[in-house]
Amino acid sequence: MLSTSTLGLTLAACGGGGGSDSGGIVTIVAPPTATPTPIPTFTPTAITDAQATRFLGQATMGANSAGIAELKARGFAGWIANEFAKPRATTHWDWLVANGFRDAANMNGTQGFDNVMWSQMIGAGDQLRQRIGMALLQILVVGADGMNLKWRQFAMAAYVDVLMDNAFGNFRTLLGGIVTNAAMASFLTFLNNRKANPVTGAIPDENFAREVMQLFTIGLHRLNMDGTRVLSNGHPVETYTAADVSALARVFTGLTLDSTDNSTPDRLRRPLVVDAGLHETGPSTFLGATVPAGVNATEAIRIALDTIFLHPNVPPFVSKQLIQRLVTSNPSPAYVNRVAMKFADNGTGIRGDMQAVIRAILLDEEARAEPSGVIAGKLREPVLRVTGWARAFGATSLSGKWDVGDTSDVSKRLGQAMGRASSVFNFFRPGYVPPGSAFATAELVVPEMQITNELSVIGYVNYMHWVVNNSTDLRTSYAELTGIADTGALIDRVNLLVAAGQVGHATLNKIRVAADSAKDPLIRIHTAILLLMASPEYITQR
Repeated sequence: MLSTSTLGLTLAACGGGGGSDSGGIVTIVAPPTATPTPIPTFTPTAITDAQATRFLGQATMGANSAGIAELKARGFAGWIANEFAKPRATTHWDWLVANGFRDAANMNGTQGFDNVMWSQMIGAGDQLRQRIGMALLQILVVGADGMNLKWRQFAMAAYVDVLMDNAFGNFRTLLGGIVTNAAMASFLTFLNNRKANPVTGAIPDENFAREVMQLFTIGLHRLNMDGTRVLSNGHPVETYTAADVSALARVFTGLTLDSTDNSTPDRLRRPLVVDAGLHETGPSTFLGATVPAGVNATEAIRIALDTIFLHPNVPPFVSKQLIQRLVTSNPSPAYVNRVAMKFADNGTGIRGDMQAVIRAILLDEEARAEPSGVIAGKLREPVLRVTGWARAFGATSLSGKWDVGDTSDVSKRLGQAMGRASSVFNFFRPGYVPPGSAFATAELVVPEMQITNELSVIGYVNYMHWVVNNSTDLRTSYAELTGIADTGALIDRVNLLVAAGQVGHATLNKIRVAADSAKDPLIRIHTAILLLMASPEYITQR
């Protein structure tokens, strides 16, 4: 383990402080028209290695030499188009089956879930889909440990597959997919949700009805298209009321699994069905829309999702969070507006086109221009640090099963594990501000700082010590680095591959002194990588 004296570079980073099938329940409706605005793009005459690595740091789970060469050859737009065209090599569900996790011995746990997540994040060829899917998982949150289901690893695999299958589709279809998914229904407690009982006084569970508005689609306050709040007499305007939540909860009653067979996980992959006896058939009014009395559950849910999808908050609310997950924690209102307008209308009258939104985010001048100023960029999430290392240096699984495990332990591992958030609020909130910090004074958000503190930073570096030194199931020969004799050239290559060359000369010189003290060439490589990945300039993705 590393001593705290070895962490001098790192502690400064603490600052002051965390198209799936919709089962026939939903359909796309014609969106309202919006006035599209051109997306300013930054198009250099020739893409440098550093620009390529920076782009791949935003668009993938990590850059490598082959990825850099491909991007330079295709160009930014061409690379994105090629990624959109890639089919999925395997689903998370099928990977679990192929690797033997569909054994009855695994019925009561999550065995295999972390394995498939790491195998895909690091090893999958459709890297843009992987990155967008992980961003969606942090917005439309489900946690593997928060479900009351057998075969939780398969329930989560089916849910992540919904996100992956719809990552390049339409956001409205995605909403339909999560509403009819067993994992989401269990996590947010609307599975077997019952209509009101006037005798006992029981009312429908309101959990999902609240969170689908508050966290997934429209947020608490009305927004302008640039993401700023709409004000009335100087005060924010609420988007919904408690009455809206109660009425919407009535719609999401009656959804249940299509089978009682627990001997296999198969029912968790299929869309939920409606038990008409549990569904509320009375009228429901919410967000200015009404589901008439007597409407069946299929039509009621379609009306509800269409109403939410067409709410004016959805484009800026969803667009800003995607920008935060990919590019920068504090995008300018102009940047948010440009992306939100593409969400509202992709240029051909289609609302919610994820491909148009992704292009707008990654090709915007604010994403592609050289970073400047103190608010550019974001903290690099702990999981992305590990996947970035693994992809940069060609790491793979020694066991073949990707036995990396649950990395959410804050003191011994990363303090984060994709798909294991303990609540619907994710590991960190998009609007988190470290209290009493310079960020608060400057009115800046730093979402990842919610899980970044002295304990987590030490835990991260100690864990990376084992990872970099090939002491976990992730192993690499560092073949690309072993032939570089000069320490300065070695460190420059590491700086390019994992940090887009953004670690400064003063820090690099300190790392070189430490690396030069190692007599063993492999230890020299380990030292260079570990210290660079512990530096604040690396942990801050710009």
